Amino acid sequence: MSEKLLQKHQSIPYTFFSGVIGIIPLIIAAMPFAIIYGAMAISTGLSEWQVMGMSLFVFAGASQFIAITLLTSVTAYPIILLTVFVVNLRHILYAASLMPQITKIPHWLRAPMAFWLTDESFAIVSSRLMKTTVNFTPHYLGAALTMYVNWIVFSWVGMTLGKNIPDITKWGLDVAMIVAFIGIVIPLLKKRADWACAVTAAISALLTYDWPHQTGLLFSSLLAIMVGMLVSTKQSKESL
Repeated sequence: MSEKLLQKHQSIPYTFFSGVIGIIPLIIAAMPFAIIYGAMAISTGLSEWQVMGMSLFVFAGASQFIAITLLTSVTAYPIILLTVFVVNLRHILYAASLMPQITKIPHWLRAPMAFWLTDESFAIVSSRLMKTTVNFTPHYLGAALTMYVNWIVFSWVGMTLGKNIPDITKWGLDVAMIVAFIGIVIPLLKKRADWACAVTAAISALLTYDWPHQTGLLFSSLLAIMVGMLVSTKQSKESL
């Protein structure tokens, strides 16, 4: 690649819009998920400001679903906060894997970047980093901000539809998100450790599906990471 072309690929506008374009497939998959959230939240009796406030200030799909369920069951606020915190612990793992990329980013920018970190933005950015060197900050912001705007807009769409169309939450729209993540993960499974991690997560998730407040998701994630690390370490020793 010529030096001029390399500079273009590392420029802020180019990398920002590459992040926007890269996350479009997941945005399409997230639209139904956001619509379901908006429809379900408004149907539980929350006000429009409460429904949209969660998308604006929480911005965590699974946690928002859990929160509205607990709110309607008159659960104490400390319990709701603790549950949402536990469900979102997986983001600590995401952030840890991206730490080498943010060492030169100013602290004032790290906080909003952490807030905008989602499963989708992490999947897109980490996938890109595995393939090529990229100007991380604008690429990340392009992907994350696009997902943030998408989530807010389609939460509002779902809220509006939920007030006018009965039983929209039973249409099975959330399947799109599952299919999208499968499409992202499968091509990245190249090493034995990758497959060990994925298979462990799948089996554990099935076995812990009924655990309360999606604690099975957190347990399966940690277990899969441990198995993947063990397999990777064993492979490294065998190659010596």
